[in-house]
Amino acid sequence: MRRIAIAFAATVSVVVLLFSYRTSTDANPVAAGRPLGRTQPSHTAAPPTASGTAGAGTAGAGTFTGDAADTRYGPVQVQITVSGGKITDAQAVQYPQESGRDVRINSSAVPELNQEALQAQSAQIDTVSGATYTSEGYQQSLQSALDQAGR
Repeated sequence: MRRIAIAFAATVSVVVLLFSYRTSTDANPVAAGRPLGRTQPSHTAAPPTASGTAGAGTAGAGTFTGDAADTRYGPVQVQITVSGGKITDAQAVQYPQESGRDVRINSSAVPELNQEALQAQSAQIDTVSGATYTSEGYQQSLQSALDQAGR
């Protein structure tokens, strides 16, 4: 009976330890001696802006910043440059970077989403595997920027 009690106590202790384990405690991940990602915290939203003019019957030319799209892990905001009716540049100016996990996921997902936007020339872009929330927020903000550009 005593062995059963000891085994039970040991099992409970191990289960408690497993449930209390945290995978990442570093709030400021560093790679190669420098911080990763943007220097601006993700919780500060740049106001939506649009510069340039819309031509008669053509899409506007200039730089357009979409509305920030709130996601489960933080806001995502996209800025595009339009010239000659085409998207010539797309950049996520705001995206989740509050934890090491956010930085790891978005350091590869955001450049891929930027490239997808240039190739698709619309907000109909593929979702990046492993970055579903960021991808959905990116698509929403990109559509907002395209709407501002008149596309």
